[in-house]
Amino acid sequence: MDTSKIKSQQLDEFFEAVLMLKDKEDCYKFFEDVCTVRELHSISQRLEVAKLLKIRKTYNEIEKDTGASTATISRVNRSLHYGAEGYELVLDALIQKNLEEKRRREEEEKKK
Repeated sequence: MDTSKIKSQQLDEFFEAVLMLKDKEDCYKFFEDVCTVRELHSISQRLEVAKLLKIRKTYNEIEKDTGASTATISRVNRSLHYGAEGYELVLDALIQKNLEEKRRREEEEKKK
């Protein structure tokens, strides 16, 4: 996808700043100052919606699990199919990480 529509010097500097963050704690500090709580919730909700769409959950299941509107779910779905493949850059790794954490928790529960 052509990203030239959104490219700008300001956005380049913003992304450079994000890439300078070294850990999750830095992210919390930076994004708390840069974004409103509502904006952060919306962004993280979209990522969760994308993850659930990727594992083939239904719109109804996603709406129930995330509180996202069907319009948001449709928008994310459209991005997954016709977007810049940005979600794809992280989704597989996030899904794998979640599965590993779930397995680890289940193993720990069995040991108890």
